[in-house]
Amino acid sequence: MRSMRWNGVFGILLASLAACSAEPAAETPRPALVVHAGGGVEAALSAYAGEIRAREESPLSFRVGGNLVRRNVDAGARVRRGEVLAVLDPGDFALQAQAAQAQLAAAEADLVRARGDRDRYAKLVGDQLISQSTYDAQEAAYKAAEGQARAARAQMDVMRNQEGYSQLRAPRDGVIASRQAEAGQVVAAGQTVFTLAADGGREVAIGLPENRIRDFSVGQPVMVELWNAPGQRLPGAIREIAPAADAQTRTYAARVDLVGDAAQQVELGQSARVYVQENGAKAALKLPLSAIQRSDDGKTAVWVVDPATGKVRLQPVRLGAYGEESVPVLDGVRASDWVVAAGGHLLREGQTVTPVDRNNKPIAMK
Repeated sequence: MRSMRWNGVFGILLASLAACSAEPAAETPRPALVVHAGGGVEAALSAYAGEIRAREESPLSFRVGGNLVRRNVDAGARVRRGEVLAVLDPGDFALQAQAAQAQLAAAEADLVRARGDRDRYAKLVGDQLISQSTYDAQEAAYKAAEGQARAARAQMDVMRNQEGYSQLRAPRDGVIASRQAEAGQVVAAGQTVFTLAADGGREVAIGLPENRIRDFSVGQPVMVELWNAPGQRLPGAIREIAPAADAQTRTYAARVDLVGDAAQQVELGQSARVYVQENGAKAALKLPLSAIQRSDDGKTAVWVVDPATGKVRLQPVRLGAYGEESVPVLDGVRASDWVVAAGGHLLREGQTVTPVDRNNKPIAMK
């Protein structure tokens, strides 16, 4: 009986030793979201945020200074050519016009007297009752009076113009884009009161980065996408590029002209995105930002899955300018490579993974 008990214990010990000497269980492959590096024409496009603006934007101001007593329009109002937009206090201008009128009347009276004197002196010199020099002096007095009358008439015209300048009128049809003054404010001559967006062409104002400014040129075709109409792209072309960069943003202001009927589909102030294919740009591959990793030596890299074994390896890559959701890959991977798009920080060199798509379905890589 005791022998049978010891035999059982010995069997249990042998089984335990056999279990300890066996190899450890194989590691379960970790699921990994994998993608191909995208490319093509779309990958060569760069997007720049912009705003719909009028091609002709005119700052409107009074040609004289004074107290703004009335403002007839506000921002967003549609105006017609010649419409009165604002009025200055005309009191001083009316008084100046009256003074100029009085000076003109006095100058014309002097001219009439000088003309009569000259005519009488002309008769007297013809009868040889006065000397020629006396007549010449009277002729000079007449010409001086004539000049004074012309100067007074010109001054009166100026004062009348000044009185008319107290009314700010729209130079053309359009929309008031902004207002910079209010009734009761004293404005100076040339101070902007309104900004008028004239009817006609519509453009997109964008800023181009200084490190790529040589990749753009006037006349280059682009595509414009409105924020409120995603997926619908309107044709356009770069109309102008500023010769110097902005001192604060360090970007070059550019205007994109909308081609054909595209200008009729936009409204002032709308947000837009301009897609530009730089001159000489190649169809670079692109990967999502989540696929980019850092190697031990601090270089950028991605995890590439071996289709034959399912094991991952860290592949160094050279990247372009980062976008909002993706980054172009200039060197290091091919379009046919399977790249881990998420969870790369949990992987190690040589680890086996189960490749899946975005719907968590296994992918046959062979």
